Amino acid sequence: MPRGREFILMLEEVNKTFEGFKAISNLTFYMDEGELRVIIGPNGAGKSTMLDLITGRTKPDSGRIEFGLDTDLTKLSEPAITRLGIGRKFQTPSVYIDHTVFENIWLSLEGSRSVWQTLFSRVTPEQRARIDDILKTVSLDGKAHTLAGALSHGQKQWLEIGMLLAQNAKLLLVDEPAAGMTDEETHKTGELLLSLEGKHSIVVIEHDMTFVRQIARRITVLHQGTVLCEGSVDQVQNDERVQEVYLGRKRREKC
Repeated sequence: MPRGREFILMLEEVNKTFEGFKAISNLTFYMDEGELRVIIGPNGAGKSTMLDLITGRTKPDSGRIEFGLDTDLTKLSEPAITRLGIGRKFQTPSVYIDHTVFENIWLSLEGSRSVWQTLFSRVTPEQRARIDDILKTVSLDGKAHTLAGALSHGQKQWLEIGMLLAQNAKLLLVDEPAAGMTDEETHKTGELLLSLEGKHSIVVIEHDMTFVRQIARRITVLHQGTVLCEGSVDQVQNDERVQEVYLGRKRREKC
């Protein structure tokens, strides 16, 4: 571990094998609080498995995964990890399509009850102010009373990000947010994530390099379940190992 540093997220020498296939191999990864980190890599590089390990959806065979100050995630259940403040948005939006946008955020508020209890109780002034603020942040303040199922694909993605904000997630894990979006929606999604930088720690997995260039401060490249390279957009794009992985070019030197 780098000396004199405190990280929101730390993975050290993490390994995971599925039926003989090594999906994660001695993976070491550090992330600062408030950072927006983009993770790229070819299909099968271990990106989604990495998120599964962080959220407790699966457990590592070996290695350390810590959140904040010495919270060992490998010993916690998936719901317990969510309660710590780690929220994940999958590539396919998961929203309550038969409820309004407002109700989706209300149901997601930190400390909310069951769907039945929530929808048959009154919204407090504090809750309404919080919901209105979130809807404005995700550019859905004009859609509050629209059924979530009637939203465009991009708007559903923004709503799900808003639901993570309602949970007061400290660490947002966002899986391929630009997939299936129009160019305009993709750009607005980039602006949304950049607006959250510093207020939340954000990990974004993405393949769309135009979108990556819009939001990336630091990129981590995964290959065969381990970190191949880290750096700025230019450093990563000019690294010959990365070019070899994506384009089959000859590898000559390290970044």
